[in-house]
Amino acid sequence: MTINNDTLAQSTSPQEALAQIIGARITQPGDYATPIAGLGFFRREHPSAPVVCMVEPSIILVARGEKRLWVGGEGYLYDTSRFLITSLDLPANSEVMVASPEQPCLGLTLKLDLRMLAELIAQGGLPPSRDKAVGTSVGIGSATPTLLASFGRLLALLDEPEAIPVLAPLIQREIHYRLLLSDQAARLRQITAVDGQGYRIAKAIDWLKLHYASPLRVEELAARVQMSAPTFHHHFRQLTAMSPLQYQKWLRLNEARRLMLNEHLDVSSAAFKVGYESPSQFSREYSRLFGVPPKRDMAVLRGRTNDINAYKSDTLPPVALHN
Repeated sequence: MTINNDTLAQSTSPQEALAQIIGARITQPGDYATPIAGLGFFRREHPSAPVVCMVEPSIILVARGEKRLWVGGEGYLYDTSRFLITSLDLPANSEVMVASPEQPCLGLTLKLDLRMLAELIAQGGLPPSRDKAVGTSVGIGSATPTLLASFGRLLALLDEPEAIPVLAPLIQREIHYRLLLSDQAARLRQITAVDGQGYRIAKAIDWLKLHYASPLRVEELAARVQMSAPTFHHHFRQLTAMSPLQYQKWLRLNEARRLMLNEHLDVSSAAFKVGYESPSQFSREYSRLFGVPPKRDMAVLRGRTNDINAYKSDTLPPVALHN
């Protein structure tokens, strides 16, 4: 669908301009990819209870409505004036606070390129961060006019697909630069500093994502990222709001959920494949995380999937994002 590029100028606010572009492109609730790498849209038409999700390192802008992300029992509220940013892969719960069919909650997610951030920092020229090192990997920042304007230029490229390969990387680089000038700069600097604890925890998470089905020995993982076990455990919990073992369990349970839903594995087969030795223990922990036993959860999820498949979108392909 073609959007008039004058929308941004004619709109009453940059946020509403973004909302008009997103709302015109996605007319059904869900998460959608775009032709621009790392950029996704979301639409919600009703408030919802917290839903289990994994949030990648990303910035999330709400162009209309209001959402909240729960990490380790702490809630992070974000809306049209405040963006959410995460610097690690975080297990969380996403909640829609304000939305209606007439005024849907609309927004976008842009994955952060940590290498690009490190390059921008290394080039110099950025003002030194005035904030002290932060303890968590999620924060709320101010959606400034300059940041919103750069996102407006990025979304305008959707009407000029032939220019996306050339111009999108340049605008994404600008967005990363703006973030390093924002009130969330200290958080991003912490995770990209190769000699910092945040960088090492990120490397440990990368290892866990690849080896979630293997037995976890925290001491060995700490040594792998050149940290003592007590220090590793402390910083891992500080940044992710859970212990390494809890993080591994979360990965296992969500992968099992995917295997049962998409590959139609039975409960026992999924449990064994992700590293559980006892299907009964798997079912107990699954129920604790998702609120229902595996079989009942699958019945609900497959019913939703059938509803979604009945709707054939002619705009953007649906994908599984954080929301």
